[in-house]
Amino acid sequence: MLAMLAAVEGEWSMMFLWLVGALIVDGVDGPLARRYNVKKNWPTYDGVLLDLIIDYLTYVFIPAFALFHSGLLPGWTGWIAIIVITYASVIYFVDTRMKTKDCSFAGFPACWNMVVLVLFAAQPNFWVTLAVVVLLAGAMFTNLRFIHPVRTARWRALSLPVAIAWTGFAAWAAWVDFHPASWAHWGLVATSSYLLGVGIVQQLMPPREGTAA
Repeated sequence: MLAMLAAVEGEWSMMFLWLVGALIVDGVDGPLARRYNVKKNWPTYDGVLLDLIIDYLTYVFIPAFALFHSGLLPGWTGWIAIIVITYASVIYFVDTRMKTKDCSFAGFPACWNMVVLVLFAAQPNFWVTLAVVVLLAGAMFTNLRFIHPVRTARWRALSLPVAIAWTGFAAWAAWVDFHPASWAHWGLVATSSYLLGVGIVQQLMPPREGTAA
């Protein structure tokens, strides 16, 4: 709600700072729930469903609003983006095949909060922005693999620090109001490239039989 209120006022840096805070919470709530056995101790409440509701708001709805309202995609391109993002994401969220056996995601996991933040930082041409949105939306309905930095065990020793670094760069970029001279932008591009591509690399390089992931 705090992120949405900031977005309505066009306070994009504050909106993203709240969303980065939500991303941090999202990274630790699952491990805490498993550590304290919430399924057993609070069985009448569905934490997975709660997580999906909050994720749709913070990962999809608010970033889509920001992309449209900010003017990064003018005119009809903005309408295409919000329709594609919100509709494709809600279909993806209810797909029971979303998670793979190694706790990665089958298809792009609708992390539009991360994508839109990078777009705010990089400020590419609106055609590039539209292409990124359409391609990633299409990638949600493929068998391309995208890691969960916390739960995907393979290469987690590298992936988790990269995800933490991404969070730091994101907070830094928002804190300086996406100043074009900030080194945070380069960090965002580098860490985002890793997080987007490492799951696909893992698909192309499956672990050898009998070896650790």
